[in-house]
Amino acid sequence: MSGRGRLAEGVPDLACEGVRATITLRRPEQHNRIDPSDIATIIAHLDSVGERQDLALLVITGSGTRTFCSGYTIDAITTELDGRFEAMLDRIESFPLPTICALNGSVFGGGTDLAMCCDFRIGVHGSRMCMPAASFGLHYYPGGLRRFVARLGPVATKSLFMAGRTLQAEEMLRIGYLNELVAPGDLPALILEYERALVECERGVVASMKRHIDGLAAGTWDEAEGRRAYENSLRSRELKDRLARRR
Repeated sequence: MSGRGRLAEGVPDLACEGVRATITLRRPEQHNRIDPSDIATIIAHLDSVGERQDLALLVITGSGTRTFCSGYTIDAITTELDGRFEAMLDRIESFPLPTICALNGSVFGGGTDLAMCCDFRIGVHGSRMCMPAASFGLHYYPGGLRRFVARLGPVATKSLFMAGRTLQAEEMLRIGYLNELVAPGDLPALILEYERALVECERGVVASMKRHIDGLAAGTWDEAEGRRAYENSLRSRELKDRLARRR
């Protein structure tokens, strides 16, 4: 990671192709770190994607082949690590479209939480992860701890956060941090498979189930609301039309 003199370089970009939007971190030589100025850019990208009705999924990835993301710039941790970074991650976690993190390489620090915010995490063989917060003397922020405990459980979270262990890709898959693990060259094809599968599903139902699944995991689920969503889908024209096509 480099210092503050290069914070303006490598702004994350947004590309939309067909039904897919992709946000790409663009600092491969600095392990795709996230600078303070990147937060507003990423939020603007999310706003832009959220306004479009033609998009069905959001992919977040990094440039290069070494690292997906190394987290927040070290030089800014004590001076500019405020609520903006955590708010950005919460926004990604609650984003209405399905989100896929395509981990093109290893992941460290806050980058591990950026990936955790996504619905699906697909990694590549030869990568690894590490959460070094405790070695810095940094107590991690509540939102990140909540996500890790909810998704991986307390045992794996303690191993990562309290002991700062480095995990290889196969272990990342075993503990559930990754949904899938592929050869680097197979990553684009698998993302396309997910895209095609998601497009086949009814978008409103996908968005609703994502919201309810996350609510269940967080302990905030409203069963009555979940019942209404289920019953509304039973009465929907979309369900009738799709079932008719299967006969």
